[in-house]
Amino acid sequence: MQVLLRMFQRNLLINPPMQLRAMVLLAAILAYGTSGFLYFELPANPDLVWTDALWYSMVTLTTVGYGDFFPKTAGGRFLVGVPLMVIGIGLLGFILSVVATALITSKTKELKGMSSVKFSGHLVLINFPGLPKLLRLLDELANDPRIGQAAHVVLIDKDLDELPSALGARQVRYVRGDPTRDETLQRAGINEAHHAIVLTRDAGDPASDNLNVSIALAIESRAHQVNTVVECIDPGTKELLAKAGCDRVVCSAHFDALYVSQELLNPGTQEIVADLLSNGQGQQLYLTPIQSAAGARFKDVAQRAAAAGHVAIGLRRNNANQLNVGPDYPLQADDQAVTIGEHRLSQLNLGA
Repeated sequence: MQVLLRMFQRNLLINPPMQLRAMVLLAAILAYGTSGFLYFELPANPDLVWTDALWYSMVTLTTVGYGDFFPKTAGGRFLVGVPLMVIGIGLLGFILSVVATALITSKTKELKGMSSVKFSGHLVLINFPGLPKLLRLLDELANDPRIGQAAHVVLIDKDLDELPSALGARQVRYVRGDPTRDETLQRAGINEAHHAIVLTRDAGDPASDNLNVSIALAIESRAHQVNTVVECIDPGTKELLAKAGCDRVVCSAHFDALYVSQELLNPGTQEIVADLLSNGQGQQLYLTPIQSAAGARFKDVAQRAAAAGHVAIGLRRNNANQLNVGPDYPLQADDQAVTIGEHRLSQLNLGA
């Protein structure tokens, strides 16, 4: 209790914040003007009430001067009206400067990553790999309804001096700090986030994988419910990240090798794959949950998908792909349909 009293005395009585000083000063001036106006003017005008005097003080203090109430006595004019007019100009400027300073300070703290966020259901991006890559990622996520353009995005990085204006224009919030520390993750609201993407900071430095493993451990130990996707360079790191509890791991080197080999063997493959993976153009590749009945076959999936404007090319079962299966291929519980279409389907209900 004594500690709280000392903190109250130090922060509010001895060294109060500038905003509190301005409010106290404003309240004191309004009280002086209201009571003084009534004191001098009430004998000559018995119909005056406190609200009239307060209105006169506010109008005079802000230099508006409607003229509906004004002092007629010498005391009301020179002992109340003149001080309100003189002090009002300076006080108004002082309050505006305090408000402007507070707004500028708050905005600067946001740009510098010094503030905390209070979001829920947002997306947390960890590490800044470069503006072009991050903008492409945001474009792809914004084009899918699971994330959308209205979703809040928070970027965590320990070395970025200031949030780039291109990200600020997209309402991205920035938290500067070490993403392996709980304090930084708390400031980014990791416990209330739905998704977290850990990007590789330097694609040319395999040591970046060690940092991502540490970040993944920090996230999973604090907020295991968050859906995490982690990028890595070395395929050997995938096992470590899986043990750390990541939901998904993307190895960029693995896909680079596949792109190069397929472009050699089947020229034009990379454009086809890019079109299927991009949310901003052409047809997309989707994994769609299946609500199936007993005895359902893949031909039922293909028919239901075709009715929805999709082409079914296979199934996803137990983290393995079953592509180009026959029409009589039996379905199992928790199968997902691999389809190609213009938009995402919530599910394929084979019993409807």
